[in-house]
Amino acid sequence: MDYFEYKNRELYVDEVSTREIASSVGTPFYVYSQRSIEENYKRFSNGFSDLNFSISYAMKANSNQAVLKILGNLGAGMDVVSGGEYWRARSAGIQGDCIVFSGVGKTSNEIQLAIKNGVKQFNVESEPELLEISRIASEMNLTVPVTIRVNPDVDAKTHSKISTGKSQNKFGIPLVNVREIYRVAASLSSIKIVGIDVHIGSQILDLEPYRVAFLKIRKLALDLRLDGHEISRIDLGGGLGIDYGLKNQKIPSHSEYSELVVEIFKDLDCEIELEPGRWIVGNSGLLITSVIYSKSGEERDFLIVDAAMNDFVRPALYDAHHEIIPISETSERSSCSLFDIVGPVCETGDTFAIQREMAESKKNDLLAFKSAGAYGAVMASEYNSRPLIPEVLVNGNKFEIIRPRPTIQEIIDRDQIPSWL
Repeated sequence: MDYFEYKNRELYVDEVSTREIASSVGTPFYVYSQRSIEENYKRFSNGFSDLNFSISYAMKANSNQAVLKILGNLGAGMDVVSGGEYWRARSAGIQGDCIVFSGVGKTSNEIQLAIKNGVKQFNVESEPELLEISRIASEMNLTVPVTIRVNPDVDAKTHSKISTGKSQNKFGIPLVNVREIYRVAASLSSIKIVGIDVHIGSQILDLEPYRVAFLKIRKLALDLRLDGHEISRIDLGGGLGIDYGLKNQKIPSHSEYSELVVEIFKDLDCEIELEPGRWIVGNSGLLITSVIYSKSGEERDFLIVDAAMNDFVRPALYDAHHEIIPISETSERSSCSLFDIVGPVCETGDTFAIQREMAESKKNDLLAFKSAGAYGAVMASEYNSRPLIPEVLVNGNKFEIIRPRPTIQEIIDRDQIPSWL
């Protein structure tokens, strides 16, 4: 079901007009549909009913407390990659034993934090990390559950900056070394091996890399059991791609993905751990922005909007494509032209779209960037002393600000001038 649609030629989120929100909040801002988040989570969960499974939402996609609370209320655990995300999860009411701690560079303080306050498991990325977890757990007289993250050397055929399963990537332990690492882990009295972890990338649009990686993990699980290790959990990570509106792009269905997982792992008698992020929230959010100027250049025309790369960095960082639509639906007879859609930041990289066909727009017209619910607000910065933009949650006919826009003075007041100046 689409929770973002035109009604009387105006774009709505559920039952609330985006223009109404813009009038109340000011642009730019992010807006999320609670119903869409809930529906996506339920659809994802229902695909694995034939398995013993758990879902730990990948918080790095969108870590607003309201989003975490929605998913926690539906039974989701959390996949975190920092101490800050760990505390966000706990603050949203997620119990420690429902939190999976991932990440390639866990600090000693983060490890101690999670052990002290509860953790479902650490997904261990290296032997030094394993030994550090063991040392800290031993000092605390506790035993800690771990999986070992395996790097299966599989090309996920996604953007190079979000590929995590190839041998040259920084993540995980090479498959050829894994059995030795498990032997080391088994020798540590403060470590309890519970399973295997694998994650090959994000925005994956081809199921074949999953098949190749999953078959390697299945074989490894059987080999490790022969070695005497308990393999009761297999963490498959996330990464399933979503539709960003690119023409002629085939998006694998969730049912195809879940059928693949069931086919390979159903008979292993393991808890299958899944960590969707983008798939849950990506298409559940919009970025709303206003046109500042329409500018005619010598070679091309520009729409300059009040959102910028500091607010939404994906196009600058990944050359990411996002559909951009007007808040007011135009008639089919409306004239369209090619525009570069750009922000006001002093960087050429502050460009959201190049030569995009758009209806003619004028100052103060509102535009919506679709599929902005993941890796938008969480990656934002205050570059150029631009305040972080609000996040808004809609539920039916209600909306509330779930992260306010700070004032510029509040930003300035965080600086501290040394006493000698």
